[in-house]
Amino acid sequence: MPTFIIFMNWTEQGFRNLKDAPKRAAAARELGKKMGVDIKHLYLTSGKTDLIAIVETASGDHVAKFCMMVGGQGNVRTTTVRAWPEAEYMKMIAELP
Repeated sequence: MPTFIIFMNWTEQGFRNLKDAPKRAAAARELGKKMGVDIKHLYLTSGKTDLIAIVETASGDHVAKFCMMVGGQGNVRTTTVRAWPEAEYMKMIAELP
């Protein structure tokens, strides 16, 4: 199943309501299940990004819709990238002409 990495930064609203973050994370996991997005890992990070989620989903459309829903709540802004595991990208490289 395709893997995606979602980079999240708290908005001002998200920081104001920081103590609600555990509830929001649980709600996001439930929303993800309903939308076909499985949140495998969630990390608090230092540096440019506040949170990173590693998710799996059958379709990039699912993760895009999920991010629209989560971002629409106003607590985080998201940036999403598709990720290929080492074995898959090595295979892609081997198949290059």
